[in-house]
Amino acid sequence: MLATGFVGAADDPWIRWDWVSRHLDVIGAALSQHIELTIIAVGLGVLIAVPLGLLAWRERLLRGPIFSLTGILYTIPSLALFSFLIPFTGLTILTAEIGLVSYTLLILIRNIVIGLDSVPGDVREAAVGMGYRPLKQLVQVDFPLAVPAIIAGIRIATVTTIGLVTVTALIGEGGLGSLILDGLIRDFKTPLVIGTLLSVALAIVADVSLAGVQRVVTPWARSRAVA
Repeated sequence: MLATGFVGAADDPWIRWDWVSRHLDVIGAALSQHIELTIIAVGLGVLIAVPLGLLAWRERLLRGPIFSLTGILYTIPSLALFSFLIPFTGLTILTAEIGLVSYTLLILIRNIVIGLDSVPGDVREAAVGMGYRPLKQLVQVDFPLAVPAIIAGIRIATVTTIGLVTVTALIGEGGLGSLILDGLIRDFKTPLVIGTLLSVALAIVADVSLAGVQRVVTPWARSRAVA
C-alpha cells in the first residue's frame, strides 16, 4: 500500500525528491514486482508458444486456427479481459498473469514460425543427406538458425509485457503501475513520473539485454553481417 504524500497543486513540481527519498522501499518493491510479473509472463508464454509454434509450422492446416485464436486473445482490451477473469480468479496475480501471458502468445508463435520457415531449403537437404533424423535436424539445425527471429519475438513480447503490467495496477498487481495509478488518483506528479520513467527504463534495459543475448548465442549472424 502506498503511503500518502503531497496532494497535487498547480505549482507541484514534476518530482519531489524528498518524497522519493522517503519512499525508496515502496519504489523498490514496485520495481521488483514489475520485473517478477514480466519474467513470469514471458517465461510461461515461451513455454506455451514453443509447442504451439512447432505445431503451426509442421501442420499448415492448424496454422490459421492457432494464429486466429491467439490473435483474438491479443486484440481483447486488457481491462475487458481482466474484468472477465476476476469472477473466476479474483483480484490475484493469477488473473494478471493469465492476461499477460495471453498477450505474448501471438507475437511468440508468429516469430517461431517465421524463424523456422526462414531456414534455407538447401540447409535442410544437406542435413538429410548427412543422415539427420527429423528430431535431430530440428534441434541441431532448424532451431539454431531460427534463433534470431525467436529472440526478436521474445524482445517484442517482453517490451510489450512491461507496458501491459502497468495496467494490472487496476486489479492490485501493477508493479510500477501502482505508482502511476497512485499519482493519478491523488493528482500527485512524483509517483506518476517515477513509475513512468522506471517503466520506460526497464523496457530499454530489457530490450538491450536481450539484443546482447542474441549476439552471444548467434555469433555466425554477427560474422555474416561483418562480412
